[in-house]
Amino acid sequence: MSAGHSPADVLELLEVAKTAAAAGASVLAQRSVTGSGGDGLGMSNKGEAGDWVTEFDLAAENAVSRAIAQARPHDTITGEEQGTTRPEQASGYRWSIDPLDGTTNFIRNIVYYATSVAVADADGVWLAGVVHAPALGRVYSAARGHGAWVEVAGTSTQLTGPVPGRKGLILATGFSYDPSTRANQVEGLGELMEGFADVRRLGSAALDLCFVADGTVDAFGERGLNEHDYAAGALIAEEAGCWVRRPKLTSPLDGGPSTEDRLAAWTCAATLELSGKFPL
Repeated sequence: MSAGHSPADVLELLEVAKTAAAAGASVLAQRSVTGSGGDGLGMSNKGEAGDWVTEFDLAAENAVSRAIAQARPHDTITGEEQGTTRPEQASGYRWSIDPLDGTTNFIRNIVYYATSVAVADADGVWLAGVVHAPALGRVYSAARGHGAWVEVAGTSTQLTGPVPGRKGLILATGFSYDPSTRANQVEGLGELMEGFADVRRLGSAALDLCFVADGTVDAFGERGLNEHDYAAGALIAEEAGCWVRRPKLTSPLDGGPSTEDRLAAWTCAATLELSGKFPL
């Protein structure tokens, strides 16, 4: 951390995260509720089939970045679409932004999408995170050591994770855009589902992690996520008392991770009793 910058309070960071995520979500909320083909969204493809970006992604990221920079001008910001912005006198804190997690859902007018915002300290410890889902009317949030919460229609409820020992366990997962990785995931799905009654694939890892935190699903495990996909959601699940495994990947500040390393790494969340269900 640079001289002249005192450690930030995690609750202060959480308020910045909430404001920034709300700024991004307000952009997403401008999407027309009619139509599901993506017309007028300014769509383009990022390289892998199905990996789309829209004008809303870019506008939402700009809105999130502006809100963070206004409140904390010395913090570094890593965004999904526009990479890393590092101030000359960097504070040591770094924000990880996914302006629109669930872009394909957004294009098709499927309600599972959100703006995800999280912040880590100079040691890479995640301190605060928010997942704001405008179409669901939910704001999930957590600050390290202060629990996880969901706000719906102005009412906040603390999250405590899935109900231990319940029947009919539901697993949430996702599949890669990379064909060979996806084929491998499909091949291993049967083994992964042992002990689970069913599987859900909702298309937003950030929300999947939040749904473990609020007990909607019992576990989540997926290979190949980027940091911005899980940064906020993993902290929310962790603060809800869940067992969480984040990928051990090279930081974007150090030029990482490689595509190979990312595609091989798992992000998982569940009750402790289900932690052994996932590959190491």
